[in-house]
Amino acid sequence: MSTTETRTPEEQSRYRAKYLSGLIWHVGAFVIINVFFWTLDLALGQEGLQWAHWITGFWGLALAFHALAYFVAGRQLEERKARQYLGENSRS
Repeated sequence: MSTTETRTPEEQSRYRAKYLSGLIWHVGAFVIINVFFWTLDLALGQEGLQWAHWITGFWGLALAFHALAYFVAGRQLEERKARQYLGENSRS
């Protein structure tokens, strides 16, 4: 895939929309599957820390990284840093 410097605004908006769509699907799958696991876990009625806690915890961490990547990419961090470094190098 091309870098952010060579993308047109239309390409960037399509990329962001596709990434957001992927994030929404990830959240939807997380909610639906975890509701199923928690229902199953509660129906079994075992004492103590259940296995659904682990699935929700680790998957939730992965989902948090997915969301963080979406928000960081939206701020075009790489492009801004590249401009900053170019500005510093031109002054030297």
